[in-house]
Amino acid sequence: MQPRPTRRHFVGGALAVSAASAAPVESPGGLPAGKIGNLRVSRLLLGGNLLTHYTHSRDLKYVYRLARAYNTDARLLETLALAEAHGIDTLAVHPDPETLRIMKQHRARGGKIKWILATEPPTDAPVQPDMEKHRRRVGELVEHGADAIYLWGVRADQLAKAGQTDLIAQAVEIMKSTGLPTGVGAHALQTVMECERTGAGAEFYLKTLHHHDYKTGPKPGEAGDDFKEFPGYWCGKPRETVEFMRSVRKPWIAFKVMAAGAIPPQNAFRYAFENGADFVLAGMFDFEIAEDVGLVKEILRGPLERQRAWQA
Repeated sequence: MQPRPTRRHFVGGALAVSAASAAPVESPGGLPAGKIGNLRVSRLLLGGNLLTHYTHSRDLKYVYRLARAYNTDARLLETLALAEAHGIDTLAVHPDPETLRIMKQHRARGGKIKWILATEPPTDAPVQPDMEKHRRRVGELVEHGADAIYLWGVRADQLAKAGQTDLIAQAVEIMKSTGLPTGVGAHALQTVMECERTGAGAEFYLKTLHHHDYKTGPKPGEAGDDFKEFPGYWCGKPRETVEFMRSVRKPWIAFKVMAAGAIPPQNAFRYAFENGADFVLAGMFDFEIAEDVGLVKEILRGPLERQRAWQA
């Protein structure tokens, strides 16, 4: 195993991420997996929102307090251990200090789950990223123990919408200089399209994907390219996303596939994998992990009507 980069190793040299075939790869728990660069990633990743107690519960504000009351420190440690036991070998999270504290405790106990951590160039309004602060933050994530890094989707969407894809490229280049796999997150399809058009350098994408066939989904004409909490949707253009991503030869982690709990996981996971996602990122309480892992195994080991080639 290669040594983990440190701040002293924070120099040029990006990991090349090539389009992989669908050769069978599995995590230690038997969950199908793929690769982003040299990083093995289970096809189902643990999402970070429930670790940070952020639930996207629309107008049910008490759910935030309920999630925090349920997911105590001890419960979060149990959740990470349970995820690993069922073969989930990677999590993706926007790391705040409290979440990092729990994650480090898990590693101190022998946990091996890999971390894909979000970061963002700090900005003032209008969008004016401070790249030196961004460089320092990225270095801190390396020191914390990141295994891969990505540009937070909200910030990437803001920059793309402002026509500042060149600044996305600058932020990505700083992240790639760590030698870790580097991605870009996005809710808006425009963000991925502009990154691809301008060659912004992303090695993988985290892009939302879910259909609109659920009770609280947007009605015809309500959805734009941005995400909205009311009506609740995070992928405004699912059909266009599926079509465009067929041409993207980079690993794709689909997130918000259940539209923040509005779509049952069996439906959501199949829709994501059949429509091109290489990985699914899902927030899960401890009692959901075993069932969700079982669903992904069943979906991926059975017939899959998929048109996009596996890219990881």
